[in-house]
Amino acid sequence: MRELVFALEYEPGSNRVADTLADHPDARIRSLSLHATDDRLWRVDHATGTTAALADIEDAFRSGDYYADCLATDDCGARGTTRVLDRSDGTLVLYSDWQRTPVCESVPHIARDHLGDGLLFDTRHEGRHYTWRIIHSGERPAAGFFDALETAVGDCARMEMLRTAAATASDTDERPSTLSPKQEAALTAAVEHGYYESPRELDVGELADHLDIPRSTLTYRLRRAEEQLAKRHVEKRQGPEEPAPPL
Repeated sequence: MRELVFALEYEPGSNRVADTLADHPDARIRSLSLHATDDRLWRVDHATGTTAALADIEDAFRSGDYYADCLATDDCGARGTTRVLDRSDGTLVLYSDWQRTPVCESVPHIARDHLGDGLLFDTRHEGRHYTWRIIHSGERPAAGFFDALETAVGDCARMEMLRTAAATASDTDERPSTLSPKQEAALTAAVEHGYYESPRELDVGELADHLDIPRSTLTYRLRRAEEQLAKRHVEKRQGPEEPAPPL
């Protein structure tokens, strides 16, 4: 088995959910379950955020011009429904069902076409960044999938490869075992330019301008790099559990 991990960074105005999350930087959406057949897609998503953010996320799913996972930029005629499964303080669980049309494209359907059946999907959506993790058999090359995805995405989003490797039993989430080159470059630039000094010598907006990348992109890369380093540090300190002494 192999895994692909990549992120799509949507341009403003090209994806209703991404625009909504960009308006609420602390909100997050992660998939709990995602399945696709040739002509359908259904998924369960868990969203976290403020009351206002969750209300806007629900509205984006329910009233978008086209289904959130569809890569079309115009109404493709697909029929979709979204229902609330659970709502509580700070969380929202949504069930979505989408029936595609011949002109619809989505990441899961492109993956099925090029990587085969039996795929497992895991997603995380924050700001304009939509991170995908796909587990596949590895029997087909991934190059065709990425070429088709790049064509379908067009100018609506930029694609960033985070990982392609053998999947192991210890892989429990989408974070790569090492920083991606772009995460490494962002972290190095942040250190070299005093972003982590106290007080900071420049803020994230100034660093983004220096690197000539969007502020949201830099924030995303730094957050992902910091998450990996923090988790790795804690895991290293905890170490393997000591076996229980014999009775």
